[in-house]
Amino acid sequence: MVVKSGGGGGAEEGAAGAAVRRWVEAGGGRLVLDGGLATELEAHGADLNDPLWSAKCILSSPHLIRKVHLDYIEAGANIIITASYQATIQGFESKGFSKEQGENLLTKGVEIAHEAREMFLKQHPDQSTALRPILVAASIGSYGAYLADGSEYSGDYGEAGTLEFLKDFHRRRLQVLAEARPDLIAFETIPNKLEAQAYVELLEECNINIPSWFSFNSKDGVNVVSGDSLIECAKIANECAKVGAVGINCTPPRFIHSLILSIRKVTDKPILIYPNSGERYDAEKKEWVESTGVSDGDFVSYVGEWCKDGAALIGGCCRTTPNTIRAITRSLNQYYPAA
Repeated sequence: MVVKSGGGGGAEEGAAGAAVRRWVEAGGGRLVLDGGLATELEAHGADLNDPLWSAKCILSSPHLIRKVHLDYIEAGANIIITASYQATIQGFESKGFSKEQGENLLTKGVEIAHEAREMFLKQHPDQSTALRPILVAASIGSYGAYLADGSEYSGDYGEAGTLEFLKDFHRRRLQVLAEARPDLIAFETIPNKLEAQAYVELLEECNINIPSWFSFNSKDGVNVVSGDSLIECAKIANECAKVGAVGINCTPPRFIHSLILSIRKVTDKPILIYPNSGERYDAEKKEWVESTGVSDGDFVSYVGEWCKDGAALIGGCCRTTPNTIRAITRSLNQYYPAA
């Protein structure tokens, strides 16, 4: 069973969309994404008080990243997302690394994820990627993620908010990650229409042939966080044949239903959703506010509704854990009993 979004998109799907659909079909009609990386790294003792955030561990604790990836695969994840969300060449250069060293660190993030997959397959010889897709998605966070000032939750980049600036900022990073041969490229937490347009133009100009997904974030269930229309943002993704799936991440679970319905109006591409725990992020204190989210049980109670709405790829973002992903996997196995 393959879940189609059933929307009104008129763009040609292209090889990227076809690839994602094949993976979804191989997964029995759905794919499970992993959950929060930083949450788990901190639980294992990593100190992420750094502008590089999770990417700091590419330098200091690659074994911890590998362990977290492995934990998520063990929990049922079909897609593990690399620790490159806040990893940029510019960010590594600010730490005293050369451009070449920064590029090598980006590549290393993808290699760590590949290593985790190989470890799992060696530990579980009865498992096969032909029977259960296990894919590596290279994460590309927004310009705001690099700034580490919370602006990925506002989309307000001030004078830096021009198309050419954003393309120049992301170009080499995209090329390096693509050269590392992930299965997918995940453009995550896209806060505004301008950055989505920059990504589309870069995918074309750099002739990137690895399937990608575009994932936006929202704080009101209607628009992306900048106030731009989600429907307009999803249209931009839909019109790019190199984008294989469109969706939402790092957004409270209570908003996902309405956001899926909005996306379906403008695309037939597979829809992915990986909400956060529902907790609120305090950009000034650079921390999540406790007791503002939902439990794993409450989070997972939404999964059936999201499937009915048309989501084909489901996982978690900030503050979700392998236990969340394990519960999502169980719920999806009930929804798709043949999977």
